[in-house]
Amino acid sequence: MIERAPGARLLQVTTFVSTLDRFAMPPMLLVMAAALHQPLSAMVHVAGFYFLAYGLMQPVWGVVSDRLGRVRTLRLSLLLAAIATAASAGVADTVQLGVARAVAGACFAAAIPASLIYVGDTVPAERRQPEIAALMTGVAAGTALASGAAGALAQAVSWRLVFLISAGCALVLVVLLRRLPEPAVERADEPILAPAGRVARSPYTLMVLLIALVEGGILLGALTLLPAAAERAGAGPTLAGLVTAVYGVAVFGFARVAGRLSRTRPVWQLIAGGATACALACAVAAVSRTPGPAAVAAVLLGVGWSSMHSSLQTWATQVLPSARAIVVSLFAGSLFAGSSVSAALLAGPADAGRFDLVYAALAVACVPLGVLATVARARWREPVAATGPAAPPSVG
Repeated sequence: MIERAPGARLLQVTTFVSTLDRFAMPPMLLVMAAALHQPLSAMVHVAGFYFLAYGLMQPVWGVVSDRLGRVRTLRLSLLLAAIATAASAGVADTVQLGVARAVAGACFAAAIPASLIYVGDTVPAERRQPEIAALMTGVAAGTALASGAAGALAQAVSWRLVFLISAGCALVLVVLLRRLPEPAVERADEPILAPAGRVARSPYTLMVLLIALVEGGILLGALTLLPAAAERAGAGPTLAGLVTAVYGVAVFGFARVAGRLSRTRPVWQLIAGGATACALACAVAAVSRTPGPAAVAAVLLGVGWSSMHSSLQTWATQVLPSARAIVVSLFAGSLFAGSSVSAALLAGPADAGRFDLVYAALAVACVPLGVLATVARARWREPVAATGPAAPPSVG
């Protein structure tokens, strides 16, 4: 067993840096569009490329970490992410930016899954929850800082500086992670695609992945566009970023509340409550995107993420115990693939400034998502005998 505290801090910083890069671009969309002389829709598509690559590479990095090792995978992926992110700061046009951001997303995608698997490899089940909470804290802090500071830096100095800072943080982590011991991994004696076959034959597992796809399109789509929507409503880049930074604060605060509620309430009630919060958030943003209502929408999105998404993540670890690792990876991949699809569908109306229609559509879409997820989770029964290696819940 490794010494708990140093490993926890390094992994928390790893999830923080990955999330910092992931949420840095939304507050800068309008600034970048103006600097590169492109419409907003082009920047939304670039953000979509990032999320698509981030999602698609989740299962790939999970397989790589089984072969290469958790720490080696983290260091390699962060080194490549640093190079791609630094390249993002030096691009001359939108095509170069799209390629650089897609590569960065594909590489940063390894950080959170590998960190979670590391916790599962090294921390006993009875002590695992505090470690997962530490990782969630890193995600929330990265979200809040990126949302609050990226827009301000882009406006005051340059959006390119934001990417350079992200790249520098990744490079520092490559060095610091040398101190993290590589855990021993017991490799399964079965074909590499055998777990995927079990996933394909499990109706409830496929249902969970479908729900994650739709959830990513709605929640991450709503959050990605919120800074640009607030700017179009009259807020400056700094204020728009600060408005959406409250999302990270809400996730940080309500995650603990949701954890306590999960011990006394049925999971389906948490999902229903989270879906309701998301629908209300989108409805508020459909009516007004000025700073006050936008901040309310951000808080409600944070509540929805903490309640519904965390419940769905936990379900992903339970639904097919014999293929738990690949299900968790596919869940994360589906989430960000949904975000990419949402970006492609909403780019046109967003570029036209019709954020009222964008958020009204997302609010309507929350209804079938909430009903499907709530009913499916209420009807599902956990397998009596759970087999396969334990895996911690993903924090996305």
